[in-house]
Amino acid sequence: MTSNHSAPAIAVRGLRKSFGDHVVLDGIDLTVPRGTVFSLLGANGAGKTTTVKILSTLINGDSGTGQVAGYDVAGEADAVRASIGVTGQFSAVDNLLTGEENLLLMADLHHLGRAERRSRTRQLLEQFDLVEAAKKPVSTYSGGMRRRLDLALTLVGSPQVIFLDEPTTGLDPRSRRAMWQIVRDLVASGVTIFLTTQYLDEADELADRIAVLDHGKIVAEGTAEELKRRIPGGHVRLRFADAEHLDTAMLALGHASRENDTLALRVPSDGSLHSLKSLIDRLDQQAIEVDELSVHTPDLDDVFLALTGSPAGTDTDTDQKVTTS
Repeated sequence: MTSNHSAPAIAVRGLRKSFGDHVVLDGIDLTVPRGTVFSLLGANGAGKTTTVKILSTLINGDSGTGQVAGYDVAGEADAVRASIGVTGQFSAVDNLLTGEENLLLMADLHHLGRAERRSRTRQLLEQFDLVEAAKKPVSTYSGGMRRRLDLALTLVGSPQVIFLDEPTTGLDPRSRRAMWQIVRDLVASGVTIFLTTQYLDEADELADRIAVLDHGKIVAEGTAEELKRRIPGGHVRLRFADAEHLDTAMLALGHASRENDTLALRVPSDGSLHSLKSLIDRLDQQAIEVDELSVHTPDLDDVFLALTGSPAGTDTDTDQKVTTS
């Protein structure tokens, strides 16, 4: 059992999973390069958590293949578990222990030597800004502190791949942004992050690539900008100094909508560099003076709604007893 370090961090082909007659995953394919953040988006019940459970060897898929850190999730489950960390939707810390005791206990479970367990615990307390709270019971921690400790516990075994299943649910904006920075630092150190989230701004901020899961199928995949460009509604807004310049531009550009009250035009655009350059060239050729130019593209909320028919965070699946996500 030797991990192939040139292989993707995660490779999934034709993965299927059903609970009774309910199809949760319907033949999905995923490839996640090492040292990146990959975000899986989907409404409640779309199959996000089921995907994480299969890839982290907590449950088996019905068919298809999955490799994590170069190991097969079905045939080399022990090697997969030794290579990953998992932080679920709900904190898994022990409230009766202190933060330091939680970390020492996890170090024991990873069979670290006495000196190493102390050193690793001290390092993680410093890394996650928990030194001052180290001797306090976790029951006294804020939500943000508990999530930081939860992620610190995940890192005790120095995993190559970390599954973060809706890691910032319930956190205030400041705590969420602190978690985002931790994720960025982990990726900069070479760790691969597989992120599921219902916060689309989170995926926009963190993910190198995003896949949208709807009713068990991957309905779109790409960078955040690529996904946004797939959705109509993008435009370039041109504002002019006076009505004369506005009229001239309207005649020259043709396909534009007028904002008389603000002396502005909206020109349809996919937001790409090519379309923007083409527009600027047309303005230059006609010697049209523009006071202000701004590019407006659909956000991930628009993408999510267009691809799934549901706003982010809604429940499209009433069969919750199967714990699909």
